[in-house]
Amino acid sequence: MPIQQAPVLAVNTGTPASVSASGNWQVNSLAQAGVIAELQAKLAKLADRASVAWDLTQITALDHIGAQLFWNAWGKSRPRQLSLLPIHEDIFRRVEQAGALKLPEQEEQHWFSTVSIGNMVLDFADHLKSFVALIGQLTLDLGTFALRPLRGPWKEISANIFHIGYQALGITALVGFLIGVVLSFLSAQQLHTFGGDIYLVNILGMSIVRELGPLLAAILVAGRSGSSITAQLGVMRVTEELDAMLVMGMPHGFRLILPRVLALAISMPLLVVWTDAIALLGGMTAAKLELGLSATYFVQQLPSAVPLPNYWIGLGKGIVFGSLVALVACHFGLRVKPNTESLGQGTTLSVVTAITVVILADAVFAIVFKGVGFS
Repeated sequence: MPIQQAPVLAVNTGTPASVSASGNWQVNSLAQAGVIAELQAKLAKLADRASVAWDLTQITALDHIGAQLFWNAWGKSRPRQLSLLPIHEDIFRRVEQAGALKLPEQEEQHWFSTVSIGNMVLDFADHLKSFVALIGQLTLDLGTFALRPLRGPWKEISANIFHIGYQALGITALVGFLIGVVLSFLSAQQLHTFGGDIYLVNILGMSIVRELGPLLAAILVAGRSGSSITAQLGVMRVTEELDAMLVMGMPHGFRLILPRVLALAISMPLLVVWTDAIALLGGMTAAKLELGLSATYFVQQLPSAVPLPNYWIGLGKGIVFGSLVALVACHFGLRVKPNTESLGQGTTLSVVTAITVVILADAVFAIVFKGVGFS
């Protein structure tokens, strides 16, 4: 039987009503100008007639587009009286199955439900377990490095000290100087009210050397270098470099984590000293402008105003803060999944967690050394 080039729809509105279709009901024929509009107009008149008999046995060619036209005219359910060719039965069956598909309903999320709280606790426990395992692996790598120093990752350590320490001198100096100016200016106004101008050196020295210097340097490094470490390891995960290293027998801990932790542990105390010096310089400048205190007086009074143990506490904070920032950054970098969305989320979590951990560690230092360095 030759294939007709246009679909034909014959409608008998008598009793009983019937519809007969013939011709080519494929998309190439239906796409001709005005064809679909004409067929839809005829089918729309029969949409509500459940007793209509449909005869589709004269259709010579049919695809899913043509079948969908009939399916819509039937109200998306098969009519009781329907005649089909066996070769077209499978097409209508697939259209029927596709029409029955429904997207799963999204459950309303309750942030404070028992399930969500349980998931958060489990997620925190998983992170804590991985972080403790990372510390354990670092301890083993430090032992290996101490036994075989000549085979250590010296180039990686040197490169990380340059990127993490040297290149951070500018931003830490700028922020430290501004913090020193602001703290000195505000303190000077209050002290001048009570005639205690000479005690400005004590306030600036203790607050900057013991607290603000290490904390400020650690927060800046966490935002600058911690995010960089996480992004580096995350990109290595996305590009499958981490898997390649394992295949070649190169452990992640010894070649990736150890150099970064050591670099930050070495760089952070030096950055603390640098930040303290620049912040005190800013405070000295503001004290000269606000109260008229000379730089000579400021430098002479600083050693007696700030006992030596405070300097050691500040340096100790630098080592601990640097190590924690590096460990947190490496932890989240290794947990990045091979996709860009996870990379962005991991970097954000790394910075937020590192800053939080640094503040918690600073609180622990304050409690442990509450009676040290005040006399």
